[in-house]
Amino acid sequence: MPKTALITGASSGLGAEFARQIAMTGADLVLVARDRDALERVAERLVAKYGIDVEVLPADLLKRRHLAKVVARVADRERPIDLLVNNAGFGLPLDFAANDIDDEVKHLALHVEAPMRLSHAALGQMLPRGRGRIINVASVAGFIPRGTYGACKGWLISFSRWANDQYGPKGVTTTAVCPGFTHTDFHARMGLAKGKEGVPDWMWLDARSVVAEGLRDAARGKAVSVPSLRYRALVGLTRLLPASLAMRVGERGR
Repeated sequence: MPKTALITGASSGLGAEFARQIAMTGADLVLVARDRDALERVAERLVAKYGIDVEVLPADLLKRRHLAKVVARVADRERPIDLLVNNAGFGLPLDFAANDIDDEVKHLALHVEAPMRLSHAALGQMLPRGRGRIINVASVAGFIPRGTYGACKGWLISFSRWANDQYGPKGVTTTAVCPGFTHTDFHARMGLAKGKEGVPDWMWLDARSVVAEGLRDAARGKAVSVPSLRYRALVGLTRLLPASLAMRVGERGR
């Protein structure tokens, strides 16, 4: 089990659930998100329930100075991070041509550049110690055509596979956790009311099971974790579909 884990996007959703389940193991936490008050509320609950140490690190990873602060914390060999969870993210409508291009650039920076920089910093202090784990929260969208969100998550999956093969034998594993539609506040932040996402009930996952399966697969050193049998079957099916049909599958929901 890790001694200290750093989680981005930790104030809500999957990030808060990762924090809760990792805290259950007795590990200390460094929680990163933009909202200091929300982070402190999460930290207070975890300290009270599990008696761990929690460091709150407010940061907007789209701001260079803030990102550099988190990179420096991950790279600190005097206070090593044993598990890095790259979870921060947001969604955009699927119509790339209609989206604001500056929003798309921010989307790319948060989903690709930030985890790349943090992973590089983590490897710099994990490899000399011969141990460590990196979890990149990707998505099943990374396996199918789904706008720039799918493209970003596809990068995370490809990078995680390579990094796990490259550095896993040296004691540092990298796992892309790829959930499908999961009940969190992710869709609410996109302005979608609950039940209005155009996704059937059977496709929705529970955040607790997604995180539990992702953590188990990371502990086993797997490069890619697709929580739930239904989504593993769907990912397998999309590999057999013509590109045009796979694209229509990717257009479900938002």
